Amino acid sequence: MKIIAGLGNPAGKYEGTRHNTGFMVIDRLAELHSIRVNTNRQRGLCGSGIIGGEKVLLVKPLTFMNLSGECLGPLLDYFKLEPEDLLVICDDISLQLGQIRIRGKGSAGGHNGLKSIIQHLGSQDFPRIKVGVGGKPERMDLADYVLGHFSREEQAVMKETVERAAEAAEMVIQEGIPAAMNRFNGCRKPAGGPEQGA
Repeated sequence: MKIIAGLGNPAGKYEGTRHNTGFMVIDRLAELHSIRVNTNRQRGLCGSGIIGGEKVLLVKPLTFMNLSGECLGPLLDYFKLEPEDLLVICDDISLQLGQIRIRGKGSAGGHNGLKSIIQHLGSQDFPRIKVGVGGKPERMDLADYVLGHFSREEQAVMKETVERAAEAAEMVIQEGIPAAMNRFNGCRKPAGGPEQGA
């Protein structure tokens, strides 16, 4: 069994914000695989199903972003899973809008959600899919930026990006991290978006 967790903030006012990109990808995976993410478990909204022949649990932590580990740590303990059985999907301001980067493990890179997960698991060895939301404008507060909504033009790019991130998650489950990295990392130009760097 694998856990696929998308990070975000649960309150309605945060719906569609940059920081809730992980939630958007989970919603798309749930839609694609007819999984109902509506069960409260270990402070997360969960739904179980099958992706690529593998049993998965889709999770949206209800702890707010900075405490994501308080949901995911107990979930892994409950199901007796290892960190490598967890796939985390989150936003990344260091990546250009629409860029996707998959990693098998690594540091938090300044992301408070990942920092919380690493703290509660006691390990950095879990795969993650980072979805680029673009860097913040100069003089703008970081919290205001990540908790802000996408512009109409950005929404068009993100719709296609969420689709690709869902495909990336499916490929991680079905074919493994190296195959998914080879396909999705690097240069990519989302429909209607700017050229993306590696």
